[in-house]
Amino acid sequence: MISSITAMDVRVLVFFRDHLRFSWMTPIMQGISAFGFFGWFILTILLLVFRKTRDAGKVAAVSLAIEAIVVNLVMKLIFARIRPFDAFNFLMPIGKLPTDYSFPSGHTANSFAVALSAVHMLPRKEGIPLVILATLVAYSRMYLGVHYPSDVIGGFLVALVISQAVWYFMVKRPVRMEPKATESEQTVD
Repeated sequence: MISSITAMDVRVLVFFRDHLRFSWMTPIMQGISAFGFFGWFILTILLLVFRKTRDAGKVAAVSLAIEAIVVNLVMKLIFARIRPFDAFNFLMPIGKLPTDYSFPSGHTANSFAVALSAVHMLPRKEGIPLVILATLVAYSRMYLGVHYPSDVIGGFLVALVISQAVWYFMVKRPVRMEPKATESEQTVD
């Protein structure tokens, strides 16, 4: 018996399969999905290269690194959720088949870890398009049939929490390593 979340996930993926897949859109979704894996790393490096965006790059890099560890080395192994196409043979995927676990979506988490960091650190006209691109990456994972909707939501939530925490501790409330005043320095004139 499948859980109610999985049952709802399957209904959504069947809807995608039956009503939202178009031959002209498939190569676009495959390209967007590929960007979700490699593109965010490249974008983060580019942010680090230029002085104007270096602080945004630092926040994005730390968010991306923590997210990658949490998602790939902790959560996927704990939850060990098999991919939708392995669990239900009527959910036919498109393209390359991932071999790791399904929950949470690493592509989605990568995308939002960088995009949400950028929203905090860059002007809106630069940050908002990245959030739109991250949303398209999340959509592409369901379109291609390699993730359940709850995998994508999980990836987004992980990235949201991590990017917010990194931004808070690196920018909003940076830790200052100032030496304590000695007793003689504490005397008032």
